[in-house]
Amino acid sequence: MTGPLNGVKIVDISNMLMAPYTTQILGDMGADVIKIEPPEGDAVRGIGPMRNPGMGPIFLNTNRSKRSIVLDLKSASGGEAIRRLIRDADVLVYNRRPAVMDRLGLSYETVSTLNPRIIYAGIYGFGQDGPYAHKPAFDDLIQGLVGMPALSQVKDGGRPSYMPSAVIDRAVGLWAVGQINGALLHQARTGEGQRIDMPMYEMMASFVLGDHMGGATYDPPSGPMGYPRLLAQDRRPFPTADGFIGVMIYTDRHWKSFFAAMGTPEVFDTDPRYANMTTRTENIQSIYAELAELLLTRTSAAWLDLFDSADVPAMQMNTLDEMMVDPHLAETGFFTTVEHPTEGTLKQMAVPATWSRTQPGATRHAPKLGEHSDEILKELGFSDADIAEMVENGTTIVPDDDARLNKQGRASGGEET
Repeated sequence: MTGPLNGVKIVDISNMLMAPYTTQILGDMGADVIKIEPPEGDAVRGIGPMRNPGMGPIFLNTNRSKRSIVLDLKSASGGEAIRRLIRDADVLVYNRRPAVMDRLGLSYETVSTLNPRIIYAGIYGFGQDGPYAHKPAFDDLIQGLVGMPALSQVKDGGRPSYMPSAVIDRAVGLWAVGQINGALLHQARTGEGQRIDMPMYEMMASFVLGDHMGGATYDPPSGPMGYPRLLAQDRRPFPTADGFIGVMIYTDRHWKSFFAAMGTPEVFDTDPRYANMTTRTENIQSIYAELAELLLTRTSAAWLDLFDSADVPAMQMNTLDEMMVDPHLAETGFFTTVEHPTEGTLKQMAVPATWSRTQPGATRHAPKLGEHSDEILKELGFSDADIAEMVENGTTIVPDDDARLNKQGRASGGEET
């Protein structure tokens, strides 16, 4: 069996996290993803801890199922190599600002002339019609713009804070996978390529405002913005007598079952705060405060048993270490052990979806810098002498550069190095 994108070729001019996460998912689906890196490599390679330079865990977990070629795109031979790649590609993914792509000679107008059927997919900070168009963007900056730190301050009353996860990069990356796959379907049906611009700010504005637009949904506004349940101070893992648990008593049935399990079924019928979703939302601060006080009276295990018997959603709170040994993840095979040719034994996360026919999965290990430069350049028609010259002038890096040059000599036929 092969992945659903088997036969699709993707040119990946991206770095950091967001777009590489996108292309890893597409690579796991079977696409041939060719990751183009500058001679210094993707900066994320340097985030440790690591066993070998340039092979840190974030890179390893965001760049499997790809081939790596080093190209200095500002050089003449690097520009020629990328043009040859584009002519035979189905998709080009990039996360530079469009103005940077223009300066590299890789605008949509240029690229679509080389290959009219290509999908030109840009994942970057801001829509190009607004005043922020020229600005760089990172996860933290977009979190701030879409109000995540401000919402944390409203909820907790403390200093604004970022989420301790690159939620913007991950969310936009997942969104981009869907957009690119939709464009691939259109391409398959019609043969037509197109440009897709996927700005982080606009996407995440829709993400956050989908929860918190509230009364501003109506014109004129019918009430305040913000979803009260998400902003309730006690919407957090609840402390118990010996730890913390997550509890989601949400629907009418949940609350009715909860009070029945507590031996006080009359509360649901007599306390007007619990009458329906609207009244519970309006009174969520007091409801959650009372629940928090109640949960302190029993152990986590006792509460989880009660909630399970009442069919009320509740789970333990895991630490990162506990998640690595979580029995559910173990039983479902989420973690596997793989052997990387340079990094040794690694724990690898599975694709979190099960397909009946074309199961996605890792197709390659995360590559060393330039691991496939030689292979890809030969596929593009470059000779050994061409490649040796590109190595010498710094346009590319290939595996075992020293061995290659010692064996072949310089491209000019000069002295061996």
